[in-house]
Amino acid sequence: MNVGVTHETAEFAVESIRRWWRLDGRRHYRGAGRLLICADSGGGNGSRQRAWKLHLQALSDETGMAITVCHYPPGTSKWNQTEHRLFSFISLNWKGKPLVNFETVVNLIGGTRTGTGLKAVLDTTQYETGAEVSDEDIDQLRLKRHKTHPNWNYTLLPRG
Repeated sequence: MNVGVTHETAEFAVESIRRWWRLDGRRHYRGAGRLLICADSGGGNGSRQRAWKLHLQALSDETGMAITVCHYPPGTSKWNQTEHRLFSFISLNWKGKPLVNFETVVNLIGGTRTGTGLKAVLDTTQYETGAEVSDEDIDQLRLKRHKTHPNWNYTLLPRG
């Protein structure tokens, strides 16, 4: 789990995926040629976020993998079973302790035990809000929209 100290931006969301890939993903999924990301439709990873797609394209280029994104329809992120399973353990461990600083948050998450383990990493990068993404930037994406709900389901292919 990536714990940030600033705003939840598209850049932060993609950096969280990048860190997961570097720390765990590539070790557990050797030989993977693509990633599937199930995302909600709000915040930094929203389906309308141009910066989200731009940063995902950079990750696709960096890893050489196709990245497929399937967004939950608006208002349905509460159905995300992974979140429910993950955060229920964190909530049990937290037990209402005051979250007075980031070290406390990271330690509470890091101290949470599940069958497969759970770890937290503090991301101290200062992510700026309001990043402008031009039409030219969007035109440079290798974005392939799917036939079913193309605004919510798409794949970014690596360039070069």
